[in-house]
Amino acid sequence: MITIGKSKQFVSEARQELKKVTWPSKQQTMNSTWIVIAVTALLAAFMGLVDMGLAKIIGMIMR
Repeated sequence: MITIGKSKQFVSEARQELKKVTWPSKQQTMNSTWIVIAVTALLAAFMGLVDMGLAKIIGMIMR
């Protein structure tokens, strides 16, 4: 059973750990976000092309 004392200890330790974190700057976060968006778009386009290609191949086989 969780006690109030253990809950307080957990919150205290969590705060201590969060103080140790090196948070990224706003610019670093924006750059990372744009990279993720670009890679996601490229992979989506690639997967779409592969899907269309495979659909055409299967369509030709099924005729």
